[in-house]
Amino acid sequence: MSFDEEWSAARATAAANVSMRLNQVPVDPGGGGGGGDLDLNQDHIGAIGSEAYKLHTRLQTDGKHAATATAEAAGALTKENFASGAALLKANTLWESQVKTLVSACAIISNGLNYSLSSHAKDEQQLQADFTASAINSYLK
Repeated sequence: MSFDEEWSAARATAAANVSMRLNQVPVDPGGGGGGGDLDLNQDHIGAIGSEAYKLHTRLQTDGKHAATATAEAAGALTKENFASGAALLKANTLWESQVKTLVSACAIISNGLNYSLSSHAKDEQQLQADFTASAINSYLK
């Protein structure tokens, strides 16, 4: 089979598997809702944002509670020429970096969800205002 024949066959197979959907979504798009509208449950989003904020607050203090003791132990071990002192200090530095990253991620999640809720509410208000002022509104009633 030549390239042109193979290419034509591949195109024909692909064209046979094409379908078109207009103004609809699959029965279950994966979100479980089955509808085409955006479903933004403010209570659920707010609860997740609240938990992210709580975790952020706790991590800022609880993630550092052993920092002083660890630094002192690392210093004492290093003073006595133990190689584990430098290793402990390195592990503590890495731990602090990871805690900072996690604290930052929690803040981003919390702030992002708060922004999403606020932005969605503003968009809804704008859409309602636009439809109320539009001639299309008279056809929707």
